[in-house]
Amino acid sequence: MNKKRLLSMSLAVLMMALVLTACGGSNNTASDGGEAGAKDESYISIATGGTGGTYYPLGGAMATVLNNADIGVQANAQSTGASIENVELIHNGDAELAFIQNDVAYYAFKGEEFFDANKQVEGSEATAGVYDDLRGICCVYPEVVHVIVSNESGIKTVEDLKGKRVAVGAPGSSTEVNGRQVVEAYGLTYDDFAKTDYLSFSESADQIKNGQIDAAFATTGVPTSSITELATTYDVSFLPIDAEKLSQYPYYSPVEIPQDAYKGMTAPVNTVAVKAMLVVNKSMSDETVYNITKALFENLDTIAEAHARGKDLQLETALEGMSIDVHPGAQKYFDEQAK
Repeated sequence: MNKKRLLSMSLAVLMMALVLTACGGSNNTASDGGEAGAKDESYISIATGGTGGTYYPLGGAMATVLNNADIGVQANAQSTGASIENVELIHNGDAELAFIQNDVAYYAFKGEEFFDANKQVEGSEATAGVYDDLRGICCVYPEVVHVIVSNESGIKTVEDLKGKRVAVGAPGSSTEVNGRQVVEAYGLTYDDFAKTDYLSFSESADQIKNGQIDAAFATTGVPTSSITELATTYDVSFLPIDAEKLSQYPYYSPVEIPQDAYKGMTAPVNTVAVKAMLVVNKSMSDETVYNITKALFENLDTIAEAHARGKDLQLETALEGMSIDVHPGAQKYFDEQAK
């Protein structure tokens, strides 16, 4: 009888141990960094921008490419607030792939400008900090720094902005940072202007037409509808920017505004551009990033059909303007193509 009772108790203890293992074992494995703690990379959320912008249709095309590539992922394009919000989404693991302007990525990686607590402006969406877990895949297309001037102002060079009324971009915007860096590269500061306005470009365009300002900065793709409309209804020109003067910044690339980009242009204009780039978290596996990179560059026609700027994604220029560390998985693909 005692033997039966002992056997029964032993069986009960064994069953309890099995139940506890089933309920709690996976948590212990995850906390120890085992396979149960590895992130599922079969779903890829692509953080883009507003539905009316350029990032969103390109992100949708990239999702289509990845879904059809037989690489074991399901991708979906997500509308967001664009670059600054996308930094947070990648950092927090709320998105796996994102469009981020390369200067914004650089500031996040270094904890500068928008991400520096001492430089943040009221209403900024950025959270101060160093986001050094960002890794680049490739640069996609240029976002051109325009310096638009009223022809009535007599301004011909960046130096001529001295003593003029200039709109430098909305407070806390990447346009404002670009404008400040260009001005400083030419030996000026905002104090040299007769008037400095912090305006969005739609506001700037109205004030140029109304004669309230002489010049405005805008960082955007070429052509862009707001500048097209301004150039159609008012006589404006575009100032050249010497890329060599901005060589200390790793995110600027020399570009040309084509002569046929806007009404009234009589010749191409040399300027600089930042780049829209694709970014992932460094925690994403080399294999997954390699497969994503390979799929995108083997289906460039699909991306080009989605938006005119999709044609700018090319293997030859994929790393031009790369402002942060390249993910090893992407670098492996580019190294293979270079052989």
